[in-house]
Amino acid sequence: MNDQDWSLLEAIYDEKNLTRAAEKLFISQPALTYRIQQIELEFGVKVIYRTNKKISFTPEGEYLVKYAKKMLLEKRKTKDHVLSMSNDVQGSLRIGCSSNFALYKLPSLIKQFLVLYPKVEINVNTGWSSEIVKLLQNEDVHVGIVTGDYKWLEEKSLITEEPLCIISKQEIDLDELPRLPRINYLPAKSRLNPTNPLITKTIDNWWLDRFSDPPLIIMNVDKVETCKEMVTNGLGYSIVPRGSITDRDDFYAIDLHYQNGEALLRKTWMLYRESSLALSTVERFVTYINTQHCQKTE
Repeated sequence: MNDQDWSLLEAIYDEKNLTRAAEKLFISQPALTYRIQQIELEFGVKVIYRTNKKISFTPEGEYLVKYAKKMLLEKRKTKDHVLSMSNDVQGSLRIGCSSNFALYKLPSLIKQFLVLYPKVEINVNTGWSSEIVKLLQNEDVHVGIVTGDYKWLEEKSLITEEPLCIISKQEIDLDELPRLPRINYLPAKSRLNPTNPLITKTIDNWWLDRFSDPPLIIMNVDKVETCKEMVTNGLGYSIVPRGSITDRDDFYAIDLHYQNGEALLRKTWMLYRESSLALSTVERFVTYINTQHCQKTE
């Protein structure tokens, strides 16, 4: 079994579907099936089986997947360290980033970083913050950028504290909100975090602090950009992170506060391991973000 077989087992395990796994690996499904058969012949065990069109792994197959993931991780780490030994800052940098930050902030950060270090190869995974933390725990990424407070025992820096704000097409009176149509930003629950996202809880707490009547929600939308389009077309107001408003947007916007004057803020953190700073690409990126954008915390 070689490194191609390791990638093959990992892809099948992640996708639970031979067709999608073959597409992910850019090979044909017959070629993928053949390699699985060869692995089974090599070890003399059944690796996968199909039930109701779904791929499942035998106990032996599960063990081989764990081995494959371990070997792929070791190969990545070895390659990173070898490249890091050069005087030039070069090699791969794997970043995991929450979707909204990746949409509105990350592109310009990467662009500026690559101007300084053009030999760095950057790979980005985006998703829910809970998924990014999991990627970081599994060492699938070097650096995680997440929104909200997550348990992380190693290094972290505070990148931003952005307020939540109401956006509307026309100026509105906050006291009138219970009677105005609301485009409700309701991020989908992730498979790793099936509870309501933190932003939903924060908005709900703010509403209960200010109003006794429920909001007049006319639709639930799981993407900030969709919310903005609905507001642009005059269908109602919405509550979104201030960082999602760009110079191209034409909204009336007001930052939200509790009645005691406390602002509704969303924190975005950079998480990483101290040991990963031995890699020049990670060390330079962390230093760059800390210098330009972060407030260091204990």
